[in-house]
Amino acid sequence: MKAVIFVVDGLGDRPDKNGNTPLKEAKTPVMDRMAKEGICGLMNSVDIGVRPGSDTAHLALLGYDPYTTYTGRGPFEACGVGVTVKPGDIAFRCNFSSVDENFIVTDRRAGRIENTSELEKELDGLKIDDVEIIFKESGGYRAALVLRGPGLSDKITDADPKKEGKKVKEIHPLDDSKEAKKTAEIVNKLLKIAYEKLDKHPVNEERRKQNLPVANMIVPRGVGQVPEIMQFTEKTGLEGACIAGTGLIKGIAKMVGLDVIDVEGCDGTPDSDFMAKACAIVETLENYDFILVNVKGADEAGHDGNYELKKQVIEKVDEMLDHITKNISKDEVYFVLSGDHSTPIEEMDHSADPLPVVLWGKSVRVDDVEKFDEFSTYKGGLNWIKGVHIMPILMDLMGLAKKYGA
Repeated sequence: MKAVIFVVDGLGDRPDKNGNTPLKEAKTPVMDRMAKEGICGLMNSVDIGVRPGSDTAHLALLGYDPYTTYTGRGPFEACGVGVTVKPGDIAFRCNFSSVDENFIVTDRRAGRIENTSELEKELDGLKIDDVEIIFKESGGYRAALVLRGPGLSDKITDADPKKEGKKVKEIHPLDDSKEAKKTAEIVNKLLKIAYEKLDKHPVNEERRKQNLPVANMIVPRGVGQVPEIMQFTEKTGLEGACIAGTGLIKGIAKMVGLDVIDVEGCDGTPDSDFMAKACAIVETLENYDFILVNVKGADEAGHDGNYELKKQVIEKVDEMLDHITKNISKDEVYFVLSGDHSTPIEEMDHSADPLPVVLWGKSVRVDDVEKFDEFSTYKGGLNWIKGVHIMPILMDLMGLAKKYGA
């Protein structure tokens, strides 16, 4: 038997004044069929009342306790964009930003600059005292920063003021350790060096001529120390892969030893990303025991407060599932469908609202649920579970769980 955990990023929502959500209103015949043929319930990916990040949620869904595994977003971002991180490295996610001579932020995303590869070269490979700087742009204004060296700590503050008109924050240690003090000093030195190297860079001089915001500062945030994590294959005995579009999810996958499958369009149409992933899932199952899938669009629509777009994305996901379920056998593959968190239209951010979840496959105890949405699946046989329960349930159904006791 094989298994798929299919995550519709930001799937859940709160009812509007008419009692509807995008998922409840969307036309989802395949999701509904899976609900009828499977066992359903509600799920909080991290815990009841906890607003999860996508990072902590996906760790939990893979069977890792985020409270002991998660050290911050930075390490996963860095890993996801191709930096070979090592345990003990200190990693950050970064923005290229626009600042004035007093480090007052005038644009947090540097006008959403698209190409920063030349700016990356100014910072990558620097050495400050005995610390190596590894810097890699990750598409447009985003980047990852890694510090590698002796005596470092992630117990430091962020530099991000979170809005324009405020000064880039000085980094401070969060405890009295010499490691935290050293790390804060290194990052503060790096910010000054970054401004000196980037402000008059030809890329930015050209942007000034075009009246475009310059990318003359980096703003690190999401600091974390690269953790020691048991590899997924060692933990489960399964050969696993990941199909996702975002660097963060790819980074989590790489950190735990899942192979990341790069997906190209498979049907030749302009809007082929959804179906490309569907095709890739079917093909990848031929060579792997387990696949983690992340489909992103519903989350972005939730963050934008766009109800209709979120509904449309969910309907496209249903079309994906139509292709997948027609090309796999429920006698050979266990399929978990859920989200990583809710992203309600009214909040335009993640929330702790529980998610609908269905487990579809051989020998599951089919319940009376007939529709896949936030209001129907609570009646299902899975009841109310946490994300960390998903992998043990799958392992048991696949005959891989070890007996506890005599």
